[in-house]
Amino acid sequence: MRRLKALLLLFAVLFVWIPLHAQDLAPFEQSFEKRVTVKKLANGLTVIIIRRPEAPVFSFSTFVDAGSVQDPKGKTGLAHMMEHMAFKGTDKIGTTNWAEEKVALKKVEEAYAAFDAENQRAVGRDEKKLAELKKTWQDAIKEANKFVVVNEFGEIVEKEGGVGLNAGTSLDSTEYLYSMPSNRLELWAYLESDRFLHPVEREFYKERDVVIEERRMRTDSSPVGRLVEQFLAQAYDASPYHRPTIGYYSDLNHFSATDALDFFRTYYIPSNLVVAIAGDVDPAKAMPVIEKYFSRLPAKDKPEEYTTTQPEQRSERTVVIHDPAQPFYIEGYHRPNYRDPDDAVYDAITDILSNGRTSRMFRSMVRDQKIAAAAAGFSGFPGQKYDTLFAFYAVPIPGHTNAEMQKSIRAEIEKLKTADVSDDELQMFKTRARAGIIRSLDSNTGLASLLAELQTRYGDWRELFRQLDRIDKVTKADIRRVAQKTFVEENRTVGIMETQASEQGAEQGEKQ
Repeated sequence: MRRLKALLLLFAVLFVWIPLHAQDLAPFEQSFEKRVTVKKLANGLTVIIIRRPEAPVFSFSTFVDAGSVQDPKGKTGLAHMMEHMAFKGTDKIGTTNWAEEKVALKKVEEAYAAFDAENQRAVGRDEKKLAELKKTWQDAIKEANKFVVVNEFGEIVEKEGGVGLNAGTSLDSTEYLYSMPSNRLELWAYLESDRFLHPVEREFYKERDVVIEERRMRTDSSPVGRLVEQFLAQAYDASPYHRPTIGYYSDLNHFSATDALDFFRTYYIPSNLVVAIAGDVDPAKAMPVIEKYFSRLPAKDKPEEYTTTQPEQRSERTVVIHDPAQPFYIEGYHRPNYRDPDDAVYDAITDILSNGRTSRMFRSMVRDQKIAAAAAGFSGFPGQKYDTLFAFYAVPIPGHTNAEMQKSIRAEIEKLKTADVSDDELQMFKTRARAGIIRSLDSNTGLASLLAELQTRYGDWRELFRQLDRIDKVTKADIRRVAQKTFVEENRTVGIMETQASEQGAEQGEKQ
């Protein structure tokens, strides 16, 4: 639910809004609801349409209730690979001859399976045989690539006026979205449904190499990326939230296009999808078109979901990385998932601590003490679907230390536990949250994404407005109670990046 929190709360940073009462939104809610149509197709897929005729365009979100948490054991990063493969086309788009390409791709998989089996052999691996198998596999890839029409799917979308072709994978979900002219709705319905009906894992190993390079840049070559990965591994030794979305290096070098297709067939099914459309679309005319194409997807029961629940933490955990990089400090506290009755209270704490230049942590650590370049506290890290963390971080400026960051963060935590927030702070949180709800409805893309996620997480998009009731009920006593319950030493995990002189710098120091 990070996307929801961002839309409801962070929009308030950008806009100033007059105070509103919950009942002020009632007419707006009623008007909004009249423009929303929801239908669950016979195969289990849910479609949401909200009509907004201001401009002859529409945006959509295809929301898949599967993210990196669903990665199979030993195959981390596989959910993220779906995002990369979704734009490779189908059996009709992206190929010059599907019948021959299909045979060639099968040979690629057979060759890779033989290579990987030898490569994974723990004892008695034959290096000469391994080299021969690798060459056979690479030759098979070259043969399959002869049939590929590169980027044909994206070029069709762009040629027909589509913009914003994008996708994203989190630990909790995967989402696909772009925008098109309203008179291209039927083309969109065909394209979007067909890539779910006839997926082709072409150029898979090329894209796998892209992901491996992505991991090198974002994690292996990023000091903060390495710290966060190890911090989460400390905080979550049982929950799948300890696994990185990008995947582990050994897994990325192991899983296959066959594994990807198995994952796709398990999770990319109608009962696990919500498609939301926002824009100049008449539901009465659009729904039959959407049903015509998306009903082609075969029905299948929603995958059974089981994840290990993180056991209660009973002692502080710490990870320290020594690196020739800027210092960085983070600490996190376990909290329940987004369905917790106190979820809005955590939102209030986030807002009061970190929302803008008047927030407590900015004023204290950045403006007044002048010890940090940035400092914030935020809820729902690294996800919200499962039990998660409330995290604090700070980046010390030159001449200041992580120890100072820790001391100042814990001073702010102690204030929440021992003294009520002010009436103004609480009211500003509620005002900004209400304003954020209204502002979040401005963008077709943002609205489609928001409705799809709400429908998936709560089973009803109307949760958009119910959120207000929970926000209005938050009290100063609630904030103290939740802070006292959550921000305790035994529930804390700490991550520290300590600056270490580089080898080059050390050598220069010795010469001097």
